[in-house]
Amino acid sequence: MTEAKLTWIEDELTSLKESGLFINLRVIDSAPGAWMQVDGKRVLNLCTNNYLGLANDERLMRAAKQAVDDFGVGPTAVRSIAGTLALHVELERAVAAFKGVEDALYVQSGFVANQAALVPLVGRGDVIFSDRLNHASIIDGARLSRAKIVVYEHADTDDLEAKVKEHLSQYRRGLVVTDGVFSMDGDIAPLDKIYAVAETYGLMTMVDDAHGEGVLGEGGRGIVDHFGLHGKFDVEIGTFSKAFGVVGGVVAGKKVIVDYLRQKARPFLFSNAVTAADTAGCLAAVNVLSESTDLVDRLWKNTDIFKSAMVLLGFDVGNSVTPITPVMLGDVKLAKNFSQRLFDEDVFAMALGFPTVPQGLARIRVMLSAALSQDDLDYGLEKFEKIGRELGVI
Repeated sequence: MTEAKLTWIEDELTSLKESGLFINLRVIDSAPGAWMQVDGKRVLNLCTNNYLGLANDERLMRAAKQAVDDFGVGPTAVRSIAGTLALHVELERAVAAFKGVEDALYVQSGFVANQAALVPLVGRGDVIFSDRLNHASIIDGARLSRAKIVVYEHADTDDLEAKVKEHLSQYRRGLVVTDGVFSMDGDIAPLDKIYAVAETYGLMTMVDDAHGEGVLGEGGRGIVDHFGLHGKFDVEIGTFSKAFGVVGGVVAGKKVIVDYLRQKARPFLFSNAVTAADTAGCLAAVNVLSESTDLVDRLWKNTDIFKSAMVLLGFDVGNSVTPITPVMLGDVKLAKNFSQRLFDEDVFAMALGFPTVPQGLARIRVMLSAALSQDDLDYGLEKFEKIGRELGVI
């Protein structure tokens, strides 16, 4: 029997289940390739963020295995005391060169990278201008900074400028932060226009490129490259857990900022360094993308094929301009039923509902990958058509 002081949790869980918002975890029993083992069955993978198929790439796995032999399985210290490996330094230099920035700082995840950057750069007496649809990691980092948070309407630079005019004069300094690619809708921030506003009013600039690195720009160099803003944007946040196929986060940009963060960023100073195996895998991924655009080109080819076919079938794929393909369904129970039916037909594509997306905007989010063959795409499209007609969506 649950203790009286905890019955409120049972009530909350019951409410989540009744509303269709309770999250049931799928269990993975293989590498996240084009086909993978999920809950004991082989399914087509239209769900993970393995955009380029690098998570099970032989080159990355060899590098990770060698790093275990050379450095062991754990660094046993924070970077600032005794945890900075030669591999960490090599990766930071390689990332900076790949992205065309002055310096980079490697941290434990993309989520904490936003905390690592925001908290030292702004604080009490400062103001952050944040896109309404920014990722939870930006929101949490902004809250931790204790700066004033002013939200502007999604991708609306006119509203951004209006908010800057209204608020900036009341604060010591300001920073504008946005996702580069918005992970639920697949649209991108108007980074060139955001930069223009920031320059006019003297704001620091920061973009979270988690879903843009390895996808946008020349050979996957990201959204700053996509807009030709090299050397202009102050901070680029990235992750190695999506297109790069491994784990870890990065803060890249101007050297003076990165040097400052090495002294002030709490995740860097107070949490263990990333393992050698993960670091070596990330370095191998950066090297793969530095040498060829083949994987990025294949990703975009697959994206064009799948999206075009879904639109012809009559599905609503929203405003996405990236490989993120939201199949808009509206009702969360419909979305969950659609996802389960796909799984019954050996297709893995998860439903997303509130609070991940706003109420009434539930969807199946399809994540496309360079690892998918034409046969894989055809199979997925066939099942979407079958279930879409069965459930009256198309």
